[in-house]
Amino acid sequence: MEAADRGEPQSVMDAAVLANALLGGGLPPEAEFHLWEAGLSYHLDDVAEHHLREAQALAPGHAAVLIGFYRFYFYKGRLADALVIAKLCLDKAARENKLAPDWQDVAAGDTAFSDYENILPRFYLFTLKGYAYLQMRLGDLDEGRAAVAKLLELDPSDKIGARVLFEVLERVGLDDEG
Repeated sequence: MEAADRGEPQSVMDAAVLANALLGGGLPPEAEFHLWEAGLSYHLDDVAEHHLREAQALAPGHAAVLIGFYRFYFYKGRLADALVIAKLCLDKAARENKLAPDWQDVAAGDTAFSDYENILPRFYLFTLKGYAYLQMRLGDLDEGRAAVAKLLELDPSDKIGARVLFEVLERVGLDDEG
């Protein structure tokens, strides 16, 4: 039975499935319940955030909880809050992949970034992509550009689509000329 058939919000279920597939699994049922409730209460900011905090208290640092917070903040337009969570996810992904804590010190050969089926390195790349995007949206174009350059170094075949962000950066300011 699909999550949607059970009335569960798909994005919350996607986060739980992803997190259980990587980064430790083992989400306590009570925390999973609060993530579901957060998804169901998405339109009620205080209620949804309360459920996310309850999930966090039950499973601190769990990938599903971090992803839940990230998505909530991102889709609510709370980009600075989403960036805080993206940094936490990046730290977690670096630890789980046994990479340098600073993304700028990570090299392509440090893990199997080219193996798209390998979930842990893919999580790192997608997290760095989210970080780059948020930096760009929040106006730190230099940091965003550096993160995109690192993504293209780590993933030269661009399986995660970082080149699109680079192209956006290249167009910044062009519309003002003329």
